[in-house]
Amino acid sequence: MIHAYVFPGQGSQFPGMGKEHFDSNAFARRFFEQANEILGFKISDLMFNGSEEDLKQTKVTQPAIFLHSVIAYKMLENATPHMVAGHSLGEFSSLVVNGTLTFEDALNLVSIRAMAMQKACEANPSSMAAILALPEEKAEEICNAILQETGELVVPANYNCPGQLVISGTNTGIDIACERMKAAGAKRALKLPVGGAFHSPLMEPAKEELEAAIQKTTFHRPVCPVYQNVVAKAVIEPDQIKQNLIEQLTGPVRWTQSIEAMIKDGATKFTEVGPGKVLQGLISKINKTVQVESFS
Repeated sequence: MIHAYVFPGQGSQFPGMGKEHFDSNAFARRFFEQANEILGFKISDLMFNGSEEDLKQTKVTQPAIFLHSVIAYKMLENATPHMVAGHSLGEFSSLVVNGTLTFEDALNLVSIRAMAMQKACEANPSSMAAILALPEEKAEEICNAILQETGELVVPANYNCPGQLVISGTNTGIDIACERMKAAGAKRALKLPVGGAFHSPLMEPAKEELEAAIQKTTFHRPVCPVYQNVVAKAVIEPDQIKQNLIEQLTGPVRWTQSIEAMIKDGATKFTEVGPGKVLQGLISKINKTVQVESFS
């Protein structure tokens, strides 16, 4: 059996996340204490006692989900990944699990990424929307037409599963896209409660900041391949992993394509590790025959 481990991204957070691990395990407590030190604030307090609003801030959400995912993975007995992947932010968790990055280096990069993204969101008011039951080609065509006709940027950001695409862009661009996609037959076009256009060219200032930090970080040769968001195929070379991680901030998350590639390369069982069960649901929609479970 070829076992793949996958890690969730932003949106999976919930109040109280990780408290159970902290209370029951000294090993987990050490990770939380280390994270508090690296980040310079008590992320553990916000995770255990913060409100939904507290946890929605990008600078809190991203390290919180990363921390929860890595600790949850460490709690698994005899976990041996044959391949890994992460949805957006989750890619950092996957790179700790396969040995590309140390926990400390990855948490530092996640913190820099989160702060840089928050700044980019504040500088460039923008948003995202989920488009349901519209062929991807049609959605891509509408995005291109809006840019050509109005100059407003809208791009596909997350290819989550068949029939579920998330788009990113300027506020005006997203409004126009939602109208046009509904008119073209989308079942729903729903604006998401996010602070900016993630995985779009509007994240370029954040990408530059993250790139500078990534270039100073040591990437090790991993024990198994990572299927990265921007290329949706197995990657093992540290320099290539580095480049793809930089491109991810402005490029789309090709989740459907990544899961299909993992299955094509032999994956028969997927375990989602981290808060929530979002990826478990998406994988079941991408392929109904593979075994999928979640562990939080």
